[in-house]
Amino acid sequence: MRRSSSAGRPAAGGRAPRQRAGDAEQLGFEGMPERLFVCTPSKLGAYADCPRRYRYSYVDRPAPPKGPPWAHNSLGASVHTALKNWYALPADRRRPEALATLLKGTWVREGYRDDEQERAAYRRALGWLEAYVETLEPDSDPLGVERVVAVKTAVLAFNGRTDRIDSRPGPEGPELVIVDYKTGRTGLDTDDARGSQALALYAYAAERVFRRPCRRVELHHLPTGTVAGHDHTVESLARQLTRAEETARDIMAAERAVADGADADEAFPVAPGPRCGWCDFRRHCPTGSQVPGKEPWAAMDRPADG
Repeated sequence: MRRSSSAGRPAAGGRAPRQRAGDAEQLGFEGMPERLFVCTPSKLGAYADCPRRYRYSYVDRPAPPKGPPWAHNSLGASVHTALKNWYALPADRRRPEALATLLKGTWVREGYRDDEQERAAYRRALGWLEAYVETLEPDSDPLGVERVVAVKTAVLAFNGRTDRIDSRPGPEGPELVIVDYKTGRTGLDTDDARGSQALALYAYAAERVFRRPCRRVELHHLPTGTVAGHDHTVESLARQLTRAEETARDIMAAERAVADGADADEAFPVAPGPRCGWCDFRRHCPTGSQVPGKEPWAAMDRPADG
């Protein structure tokens, strides 16, 4: 016999049917694992730098419009893509003379003050690349170029795109090395490599993806031709992971607070400082808007260290 579509509903003027034993366990969510915080290094870094910037980027919908593109970001993206395409060439074509074509094909023109500054930036970038590839072995292929690595913990669902993953001989067999290209106008040292949470998380994830030890992280600074490296331990990687999980918990608590009606400005407070002048959302932030904004090309005029 066909069941009435009204089954389970209270009859007019009557009481709802008594809940059967076990229904509460079937319908409830007690004991369900908490959702993981899906993140990238830039997402975690945005909150660590300024919770308000994180809110503008990832919480507010629609997100406030960003300011104009930055020339230094355009330069960095152009160089990174040229190096990716360098490794995509057959080994016998990986020669310095190929770089001009590669860089022109990847060049991002946004943010520069004028054509003269852009041309100077292109020449500078080409010089960096030509000097850098002289240090590389054209016949040697990295284990990964622009490779995404991902890992889950009790708190995080982390994923990130590494610039390069090398495989190098170790005392007990092949070991992985995380390589990150840098084009900023400031030289880097071992403290930068040791303190980089992003590099540590890449190493932690890569070790689990490839099932090989990955403790070495390196920052390759193209403007000065220097390499800043650090050899992590199991303990130091665990400390960086714990820091990331603590940040994730803070973010999730702030997001829950806003969902429950808390003031978003209080849940995601501003962290004023020199970064405000460079912030994409400075115009929308009451605190940041009090700081003079940088021109999109300002970083291109700063002298390089080293």
